[in-house]
Amino acid sequence: MIKKLSSLLCALIFLTSAFTHAQDKTAFDKGLYAEKGDTLKYRILFPVQFDPNTKYPLIIVLHGAGERGNNNESQLAYGPKLFLSQEVRQQHQAIVVYPQCPADSYWSNVDIRKDSVSGKRKFYFQDAKAEPTKAMKALMGLIEELLEKPYVNKKQVYIGGLSMGGMGTFEMLRRKPKIFAAAFAICGGDNTLNAKIYAKKVPLWIFHGAKDNIVPPDHSEVMVAAIREAGGDPRYTVYPNATHDSWTQAFAEPDLLPWLFSHKK
Repeated sequence: MIKKLSSLLCALIFLTSAFTHAQDKTAFDKGLYAEKGDTLKYRILFPVQFDPNTKYPLIIVLHGAGERGNNNESQLAYGPKLFLSQEVRQQHQAIVVYPQCPADSYWSNVDIRKDSVSGKRKFYFQDAKAEPTKAMKALMGLIEELLEKPYVNKKQVYIGGLSMGGMGTFEMLRRKPKIFAAAFAICGGDNTLNAKIYAKKVPLWIFHGAKDNIVPPDHSEVMVAAIREAGGDPRYTVYPNATHDSWTQAFAEPDLLPWLFSHKK
């Protein structure tokens, strides 16, 4: 009996250690993009048995406004649990990148105003002619740099984000629609006039919480309608009881990664 208990204890210790390691955010290496005055810190997760001679899918994940800064850590607040799980790392080997937007910038070129009657924030998005923000310009540079790596599969490049990152996802699609095989936007939004640029080029899965009191759900609703009107066929999921944290349920969707990887350029 003692031997059996000892063996069981060892097995539990091993499993606990493996789980802890799998959820360890330090597995994301630190990186810095710098080119002609543009800089952007990021974290990057490579496959467990990374082979530089193999081409891997690339996933760019954009965080929300609350995770901006320069510590190169805050951007890992939401989503890494999915990408660090042992099952995902075995079944969906990919390179995952979390850039960090500086505190004085924004992924998307958007004007944020408060409604004088309701007091709620409204987001007014620029059209395709607007200049990119400093963070977006650096992000585009980082992506171009990553695409030059021989181990990145250019046919499987994906982007997604939450809140400000969801808005940044839409903006990146209108700026670089030819790069991405698929994308997901959680509680984001865009100028409906931009939908025609990427509607037929990039498959989209859009998420929003019906009770979101930060980014109104109608910002996603109008984009779904605009994309469909422009000939696209977005997948749309609304969580009836979710507020602004709809990313919790979105990142837990069992079909999210299989859906992403099912699309190739």
